[in-house]
Amino acid sequence: MSDRPLKLLLVDQDPIFQLGLRVALEEIYNIQVVSTVETDTAALQVLAELAQQDPNQVNLVILELGNGRSTDSQQQGLQLCRQLKTQYPNLPILLFSSIQEPELLLAAKSAGVDGYCPKGTPVAELVAAMEEVAVGGSYWLNERATDGNIGKWVAEGNQNSSLLLPLSSLPFAKLRHNWHLSGIGYINATLKEVTSQLRIPGLPLVDKAVLAGQRRELLAARWLLNRLLISPQERQQKQQQQFIFSTQQQPTISPLSSTIVPQTSPPLLSPRALQAALFSSCVTKLQFSLQNVTDVALEIDIFREEKKRELLYLILQKLAQQLDELRIAEITINQLGDLKNTILLDLWQSTITDFFGKFSRVQLGKQNIEIVNLLLQNPGVVQAEIFNKVPLFVELFSYLIFQVDLYIDNTSYPAGSSEAKSQAEMILENLLIQVANGVVQPLLNSLADVEVIKQNFYDRKLISTRDIERFRNDLSWKYRLNNYVKDAQRIFESRYELFVLAPRGIAKISIYAPRSQELAQLSGIPLVVTLILEFRDAIAPRLQSLLSFLGSGFVFILTKIIGRGLGLIGRGILQGIGSVSLQEKNFKRNSDRQK
Repeated sequence: MSDRPLKLLLVDQDPIFQLGLRVALEEIYNIQVVSTVETDTAALQVLAELAQQDPNQVNLVILELGNGRSTDSQQQGLQLCRQLKTQYPNLPILLFSSIQEPELLLAAKSAGVDGYCPKGTPVAELVAAMEEVAVGGSYWLNERATDGNIGKWVAEGNQNSSLLLPLSSLPFAKLRHNWHLSGIGYINATLKEVTSQLRIPGLPLVDKAVLAGQRRELLAARWLLNRLLISPQERQQKQQQQFIFSTQQQPTISPLSSTIVPQTSPPLLSPRALQAALFSSCVTKLQFSLQNVTDVALEIDIFREEKKRELLYLILQKLAQQLDELRIAEITINQLGDLKNTILLDLWQSTITDFFGKFSRVQLGKQNIEIVNLLLQNPGVVQAEIFNKVPLFVELFSYLIFQVDLYIDNTSYPAGSSEAKSQAEMILENLLIQVANGVVQPLLNSLADVEVIKQNFYDRKLISTRDIERFRNDLSWKYRLNNYVKDAQRIFESRYELFVLAPRGIAKISIYAPRSQELAQLSGIPLVVTLILEFRDAIAPRLQSLLSFLGSGFVFILTKIIGRGLGLIGRGILQGIGSVSLQEKNFKRNSDRQK
């Protein structure tokens, strides 16, 4: 084994095998399993989070290609390999899989995989393959090993290693070690989820307080678990190992020049680090609820939630491809503004083609119509109603392509900072939602009540003809209200409304943006709306002062004059009633005496 620690990310859909492999590998002195995940989404998210902390936290990915049986999962596994090689070109990948088909192995090699070992390979041979791949080599083992499998090795322990923890060879200690790994893995996964939810903008105060309480409980549970399931001797040994690892990574001093020469290692992230972190975070948020919790009707509301998620994920993939093409074309920042319409329309067209299928057809009466050709016939409507109103497009693309600082909400955010990432997330999420609306709009205009479309895409609550027409009418009124009132009001108030992905669903937030140029171009009814707003703002304080003065005078008259008068009259009446009663008593008393 090399002195340099081998830091691994394990990606496997089988949690039992995943745990067994992790326990087996962590018995070896300088192998460290940084994280284990079950899905490609989780793998991208973990890599992005680790890269923000330290770009060298992972130097090898070990993954299973799907689940070894499902064709769809195998294709997803190949897609993950391509994404990893695109976003992290210097990060080696070792395929540790149950597949043996030559065509799949060839496809994996073409996708960027650096090595392959079939499941069942002896641990010593697997470790040799890991070392070879981690240093930039290639290792392809095409024959399944017949003995020494992982499960047997975990059960019996590695007898060839002299660097094992002494307590780990005891049966109870090994069981306790497995419990610790399982518990810590669950707590860390939940902690990451809670922490990511706390970073969502616009989170209600009650939800934020609940999540903060959950985070404190998880931190306390992790501390308690580490105290109960790790003995003092094991903690001391782990601290010694961490000290050795840290000293091995310290810079060295050149004997000739006596200057510090840092040890170099291949970086985890490529120049597309900002994009990788941003897109991985967005993929995670796409697992949230996609219910519209705003008071604004959205075109995608007619879709079932899984279709919404599929559409948004596809747009994100297409957007990543567009960014790569723009980098290859070496465009300048000044060209982004002119290319906005072209980029959005190209994104819209490619998404419609892939989402509905290039050759998909639908029967309308006696005609057999190609869906894609019909939906792409009138891009001008989508451009005018949706794409022209997408805000901060140039700022987002400048940030992703040229790493330009973001100036949002009257504040400058340095590129690469967590604050800039949060702001860019909001703009990206709004862009995805608006492009998705643009994909659905021509469908509602042309094929809204086609039974095949309804059965394949629509929410069950919006499947009747009456519900669909009501939904379309709501959208129609939204367009009118935006064109004549809402857009003018937002321009006058110097703000944009963004739709974002929150844990409770699709939410809406407002951010400040100077829009004086758009204000100067208003005419017709939108201009009248701004004049009415300005008149209201101008007259409202004076009117409020006048009403306040009149109200104060009215209150004075009621309390000081009328109230006092009524009080005096009432007091006189009461006194009169009292006097009469007294006189009657005296008269009665005198009458009794005379008798």
